[in-house]
Amino acid sequence: MTTPTSSPTPPARGRRRAPSRMERAAGRAAALQRPRVLLALLLLLALTCVMLLDGYLRAEVGGDQRVRTGASASDVPDDVLDGGPILSFPGGQATTVSVPDKTIVLTFDDGPEPTWTPQVLDILEKYDVPGTFFLVGSMVSRHPGIVRDMVEQGNEVGVHTFTHVDLSYQSQARVTREIEQTQLALAGAAGITTTLFRAPYSSQTDAIDNYSWPVYESLGADGYTSVFIDTDSDDWKRPGVSKIVEWATPEDGEGASVLFHDAGGERSQTIEALPEYIEKMKAKGYTFTTVSGVMADQRPTGGPSAAAPDTTGSGGSLQAAHHEATGATLYEGKALIAAVAVAEWTVPALSVGLVVVGVAVMGRFAMMLVLARRHHRQRNRRRFSWGPPVTGPVSVIVPAYNEKECIEATLRSLARSTHPIEIIVVDDGSTDGTADIAESLGLPGVRVVRQANAGKPAALNNGVRHARYDIVVMMDGDTVFEPDTVRHLVQPFADPGVGAVAGNAKVGNRRTLIGAWQHIEYVMGFNLDRRMYDLLRCMPTIPGAIGAFRRAAVLQVGGMSDDTLAEDTDITIALHRAGWRVVYEEHARAWTEAPGSLGQLWSQRYRWSYGTMQALWKHRRSLTDKGPSGRFGRVGMPLVVLFQVVTPVFAPLIDVFTVYSMLFVDFRAALLAWLAVLGVQLVCAAYAFRLDREK
Repeated sequence: MTTPTSSPTPPARGRRRAPSRMERAAGRAAALQRPRVLLALLLLLALTCVMLLDGYLRAEVGGDQRVRTGASASDVPDDVLDGGPILSFPGGQATTVSVPDKTIVLTFDDGPEPTWTPQVLDILEKYDVPGTFFLVGSMVSRHPGIVRDMVEQGNEVGVHTFTHVDLSYQSQARVTREIEQTQLALAGAAGITTTLFRAPYSSQTDAIDNYSWPVYESLGADGYTSVFIDTDSDDWKRPGVSKIVEWATPEDGEGASVLFHDAGGERSQTIEALPEYIEKMKAKGYTFTTVSGVMADQRPTGGPSAAAPDTTGSGGSLQAAHHEATGATLYEGKALIAAVAVAEWTVPALSVGLVVVGVAVMGRFAMMLVLARRHHRQRNRRRFSWGPPVTGPVSVIVPAYNEKECIEATLRSLARSTHPIEIIVVDDGSTDGTADIAESLGLPGVRVVRQANAGKPAALNNGVRHARYDIVVMMDGDTVFEPDTVRHLVQPFADPGVGAVAGNAKVGNRRTLIGAWQHIEYVMGFNLDRRMYDLLRCMPTIPGAIGAFRRAAVLQVGGMSDDTLAEDTDITIALHRAGWRVVYEEHARAWTEAPGSLGQLWSQRYRWSYGTMQALWKHRRSLTDKGPSGRFGRVGMPLVVLFQVVTPVFAPLIDVFTVYSMLFVDFRAALLAWLAVLGVQLVCAAYAFRLDREK
């Protein structure tokens, strides 16, 4: 029999009802949602850019590092192939310069590097010897302090591209970008630019071929001097100190541009060999200079006579290739160095943070599997019982707002209940005739309570006030119960310490892709998460779709609060703090309508997340409480914060970082790690489906 019950007097016509705290909170959340989402997306974009910058700096993608072999040199002038190691193009004509006899130009490639380059600088300073360092721009941007020290010490620097790429195979745009980016790095690091250039994988001038020659011509037209070598120490082969010294020594007192490396690998043999080499050369009467030092006393060996050397540099004759960086170049360079510094700090910090989160997630999976199995075995033993069977009638409260499509199915499912119940439909100011439909069904034991729209917490509290029995079941207006749902749901109340019971919510509309995703999520959440929380006695949420409460417990904590957007989480925590136990009943199933679109899903999850954070903040004092309240604060709250707040926030970043690791770090290791996590998730999902006998 349907028993309509009047609602509180509605507001007079023409007067506007003041919004409740719940409505005000919802309004604030809606108002803040868009800017917060935009801010989150901008932050994710910024972090993605930082990762891309970091990967580019490490030259692990984007650099074609193939080395040319066996190419023709028919386009290269013979005077260049047979000329000295210093190549310039004064007046557009190729000119080479040789190093004078008894003179050494010490050149170092691939730096700066924080382990080996400072040691090289210390050795050069000790022996009062200058060096010419051909620097990789990405390394300059990562270690600007070393470059400043290098220049201040009187050494000369040159461009060795930004990513150590073989320019012979690159487009003109790529060549220009490699040079300009390195110059920006030098400007930001030391306030200079340079006219010296050495190509990666180059050696003597007789190795120039038809692929590389256009690069040197183009750079020469832009005023660059390309520097090659006469003698190669081959220190990168690590042949031993004596071999390095022997191979770096020119023959018969000839001058030479000598190649060493201060980066690009383990360089301890270079560090040991360098003092011995310098002492040996000085004993032979050699002097040491820079490329600019040689150019100051040119001796052309091919082509027309070279023009007078450029002496407009910002340093002395040994640093004549340096020019002071000014204007946009200087400021762009400083911006690059600053951005790299951010990337150098951010990416390792992200790595550590994500590793911590990943370890925690994997630990949680393991804990869930162990505790879920224990919970299932404990609650499904033949002799398990909460106590004497609970057979007394209970009150079922159905808050409804514009549920005309679902309310009939909801009420008819309750009418088939095998447990005695009264049904209280609280119509929260529906405008679609929901209350009329409920009344017109003529189902026994159904009462309809009408109220002006005040929000779900107010509707539930109104239902509690009208409830006749000591146990109240709360559900959503779009949820369907099985005949035995209520009977299973109320049995834990045989234990007088139990204040509330969470049921097993199932997704009814699982035929769509979004529905299927949520189906998997619900099965895992209810069969693993809630079992774990039950055994730990820190259940964070009784789902709004299916939950049962002692009426006295609800009244003790002040009813359903509208302080947050997650009233179900709020009251669950409040019950813990009041000393009540909250448990999970797996056999009490309810079928609910999950969001059917991405927009609806986003809105729901934003409301859940925001409301959960509100509830946690509201009950933050439980962290220092004693007893059950303290147990929730020190066990349940950290779990909720880490896995329901932090992990979802980090989830997009984890995906981006996985792609970053595959592209820039180690594809195989990153892929294996991703597959390992996915495999663990699949195992957990399979076990959850098995426990729930789901498909």
